[in-house]
Amino acid sequence: MQIEVLNSKGEKTGRTVELPEDIFNIEPNDHVIYLAVKQYLAARRLGTHKTKTRAEVKGSSRKLHRQKGTGGSRKGNIRNPLYKGGGTVNGPAPHSYDFKLNRKVKDLAKMSALTYKAKDNKIVVIEDIKVDAPNTKQMLAVLNSLKVADQKLLLVNADYDANFYLSVRNLPKVKASVLSDINTYDILNAKTLVLTESAAKVFTDAVEVEA
Repeated sequence: MQIEVLNSKGEKTGRTVELPEDIFNIEPNDHVIYLAVKQYLAARRLGTHKTKTRAEVKGSSRKLHRQKGTGGSRKGNIRNPLYKGGGTVNGPAPHSYDFKLNRKVKDLAKMSALTYKAKDNKIVVIEDIKVDAPNTKQMLAVLNSLKVADQKLLLVNADYDANFYLSVRNLPKVKASVLSDINTYDILNAKTLVLTESAAKVFTDAVEVEA
């Protein structure tokens, strides 16, 4: 599919980029999208919840009274889970919620998400932006020119540029990312996907190399 390249003022440059059909026009697979988003969110969970067992709470290890002959129930020490201040039985322990997802499944999920964005006409390609120093106002002016400043955006550059990243870091609805780091969740979470021209051309080059 052909996408027109816009300049920083939102005007057409007369250039276009070809977004490959193999990536932006496949048959979307909703189930792998679900798995990819689930895996991404699971990996973000800290899993630091913890309760103390009877081996970890404070208290004497002395047996409260002899086993037999008291007329009462058998008791261990004061750290018994049955007593106030005792340990917790089968309580939560720190662990990771992450789970493995095959690379091909992740790639299919990303391509499915990109296809949905392409079908909804929510992909904008802008010529490469050169930022000499961090300048949030300049980047906001560019987004206003594109008429997308009020939307949740995923702004993708081909390579890491510290000034580019710092210029959008304080914009609450914008997330900047390097092309190699984009994931299914970020694509779907953004209303509009904004690609720099060099980032958009990487897709075409990748398909040509595979061919």
